[in-house]
Amino acid sequence: MSAQQTSAVLAAKRILIGKPGLDGHDIGAKIIALTLRNAGAEVIYTGLRRSPLQIAQVAVDEGVDAVGLSILSGSHKELVSEVIVQLRELGAHDVKVFVGGTIPAEDQPYLRDLGVTAIFTADMPLDVVVRSLAKSLA
Repeated sequence: MSAQQTSAVLAAKRILIGKPGLDGHDIGAKIIALTLRNAGAEVIYTGLRRSPLQIAQVAVDEGVDAVGLSILSGSHKELVSEVIVQLRELGAHDVKVFVGGTIPAEDQPYLRDLGVTAIFTADMPLDVVVRSLAKSLA
């Protein structure tokens, strides 16, 4: 997908970035939010220490196309699962979920089985993240 195609896809999308749980580090989430905004998406950042229900409720209220969860605390299995459950209970069956942060390779199949669209680790170049999200949202 070219840069122009990526921008065209993202220009029509609303993406929520959330920090569930007690993790207090949000630099990565802010970098992703800014990068996606600069690529053309409308981005909503919920801030630190939000519950899965709060994140899902904002996603529904804002009518987002995707929810990105930034998790560094090691509780990604539980938090991602709960956000997805809350989204489904609120009727947001078509909202895509992607995850970034400290996600061990052995946990990634579990998250994909939950329905996670993409998993991004800290060593991934930002342009790869943007292109991957645009492709999954096209």
